[in-house]
Amino acid sequence: MAPHAPRASASAPLRQTRLEIVSKLEEFLRNHSDEAISLSQLCTATGVSERSLRNACYAICGTSPKRHLLRRRMQAVHHALVTAQPGQATVTRIATDHGFFELGRFAANYSALFGESPSQTLRAASAPTSIESAA
Repeated sequence: MAPHAPRASASAPLRQTRLEIVSKLEEFLRNHSDEAISLSQLCTATGVSERSLRNACYAICGTSPKRHLLRRRMQAVHHALVTAQPGQATVTRIATDHGFFELGRFAANYSALFGESPSQTLRAASAPTSIESAA
């Protein structure tokens, strides 16, 4: 019997393919950040089966496509809360602008991820710094 070829050569194209899938996923997520997105929409956007999408996402991102989507959207909300203009933003408005409509579930997920409630993040962002208060 002939010896088998090394598997390293097969894994390089597979990794590249997975990177391409995740790249398509990232592009789709950037363009649809304010929408509720289903797994079937993600499959259509990336042009692969659910299994291929899951495998690529686990290999590249270390998590499922839906968890990756949730984490990205939560990070976007966190950024929006931190950079919000004092008195002009609300948690509800920012959350719904990023596609979160079940606000209780959103707040629980946010707290689990960032260690504080969304309103605490917004209050901290709105609080004057010691330099501002001294001026």
